[in-house]
Amino acid sequence: MTHFVAPIVRIKKMENSTEVVSFVLSAYGNIGNLKYLYFIIILLWYISVCATNSILIVVIYKDRRLHEPMYLLLCNLFINEIYISTSLYPLLLSQMFSDTHEVTLHWCFLQMFCFYVFACAQLCSLTAMAYDRYVCICYPLLYNVLMSNGRVGKIILFVWIYSFISYMFSFSFILPLTFCENVIDKVFCNQQSVIKLACSVSALTSISDLFFGFMSLIIPFSLISVSYTKILWVCLIVSKGSKQKVIATCTPQIVSLANILVGVAFHFLGSRLDIRYIPDKVRIILSIYIHILQPMITPFMYGLYLPKISQSCKRLLFDRK
Repeated sequence: MTHFVAPIVRIKKMENSTEVVSFVLSAYGNIGNLKYLYFIIILLWYISVCATNSILIVVIYKDRRLHEPMYLLLCNLFINEIYISTSLYPLLLSQMFSDTHEVTLHWCFLQMFCFYVFACAQLCSLTAMAYDRYVCICYPLLYNVLMSNGRVGKIILFVWIYSFISYMFSFSFILPLTFCENVIDKVFCNQQSVIKLACSVSALTSISDLFFGFMSLIIPFSLISVSYTKILWVCLIVSKGSKQKVIATCTPQIVSLANILVGVAFHFLGSRLDIRYIPDKVRIILSIYIHILQPMITPFMYGLYLPKISQSCKRLLFDRK
């Protein structure tokens, strides 16, 4: 671990025991004057993420030709990329100039809640988009009936309600925990790291954690796999021209899913296993890998790869007539 001296953490004395009221994010270590460079890099990246996703949201909103189910689902995905980045980057920026790297329990829990709800919403949004492509490719004549804009609105609402409820169940077991330790070897508040600091953990807390993993990972990936398996089957029997169109519309989603799988694997390895033999900087990058690349991969893959969106972007940004 990087050279780090833990500060005296605020504690609340209660009779003959103490209650931890803040955590220390020890992975920041002592970065010295490099904090200014890191701050500028993180700030510029965060602004770029918000700007690129916001531009595509505005493009879809202003161009009525993009008021179709697939693009409405994309708009929801772009909004979520901004949300999920905001759950991480402001904390990173604030910690750059902190001497103690201390975060209160309330802020830590708030970040965790936003972080996991938005992560679940991200996968559920991709699930909805996979279903949209499945209906479009496998049942083109019924597409306008099965995927009307009104129904897409209900799907988006369901995505957010599902994500909120899925994590709220697990989160409700984290809130009552009391903590005997306070040092998190991460640059952000991670649920598994927080649970390890608890004085005692009930079986229900562990089960609720697994329940959230099942609801947020297993179910979405299973549904996505079913959708793309059926799409692949259709690709085997259609003409070459139709096959190319299918590949063109599905490629951005497949790239996004592949990157998320890699990010989930890194997150799992860093949270569940002992990987102290990996250099500190590498461990930090792996722990936030998905939140560095995914919010930028999404707008670039969909914004540049899908002809309708790229053309609308050019009209909005360069056509001043």
